[in-house]
Amino acid sequence: MATIAEIAEWTNGQAVSSLLECEIRRVSALDDADVDAVVFASAADALENALQSRAGVILASAKIAAEHNDKRLVLVKDPRLAFSIVGDRLRPPVVAAIHPSAVIDTTAQIGEDTNIGPGVVIGAGVRMGNSCLIGARVVVEPGVVIGDRVRIQAGAVLGALGFGYARRPDGSYLMFPQQGALVIEDDVEIGANSTIDRGALEETRIGAGTKIDNLVHIGHNCRIGRNVIIAAQTGISGSSVVEDGAILGGQVGMGEHATVGPGVILGGGAGVLSGKKLFGAGQVFWGRPARPLKQYLRDLARLSRGR
Repeated sequence: MATIAEIAEWTNGQAVSSLLECEIRRVSALDDADVDAVVFASAADALENALQSRAGVILASAKIAAEHNDKRLVLVKDPRLAFSIVGDRLRPPVVAAIHPSAVIDTTAQIGEDTNIGPGVVIGAGVRMGNSCLIGARVVVEPGVVIGDRVRIQAGAVLGALGFGYARRPDGSYLMFPQQGALVIEDDVEIGANSTIDRGALEETRIGAGTKIDNLVHIGHNCRIGRNVIIAAQTGISGSSVVEDGAILGGQVGMGEHATVGPGVILGGGAGVLSGKKLFGAGQVFWGRPARPLKQYLRDLARLSRGR
């Protein structure tokens, strides 16, 4: 529960009336808003709708709300971010619990205030930090290291053997040793049915604050930096690197030993060839193979003209 003054403090905002009496318990969409809810408005038309709602607090930018004096307003720089901050503050804390159906090896170390759901399997030597939330049917293979406040949604598999083979002279295949580590740093979120392989001889590492959507696969020996966004159905082949702050859209494919530099943005469906290195913070790459957006659009225009 929060007051309007507390919400203004959390969001570094300015309340039109810090004396407004309210008890805010949740964030809400406009259609479901009541006096106990916070809503946000990023555009003028959305603000008009918010002002007509029953919401207890309205987060809006000073640019569009400066002429309004509604006592429910809190003026912020980025309403969407402010709304997320409030939602995080009001989200119930993780309740420490282990479902009776979870299978946890006796050598695994589980931190405090961690919630482990039904059907979870945690292997030998796993180390898991504090305040983690582990969804139903998650599998954490032996030796995986997980930091604090990590959220893993249902069905994810962490630390499976990587897909690496040596070819015999007769054409058959023998698995290359897959005995490395998997390290998941603090504040990582992993979506449902995603899979992250352990390293072969080294380690696979997911940097702090990275958010991984549903149905993502990350191969062995990959290094994913801090605060990376990876959208659904993306596949990253072994020994590839995605550096800090990069954004990968849905269905991106990366070949092995490829690199996506810090702050690079890959549009949905982009393909990065094996060994390719893409750099340029804030630069958008699109297409298969991925190339700068302007070049991709020029190529598309040429194709549409038939030459």
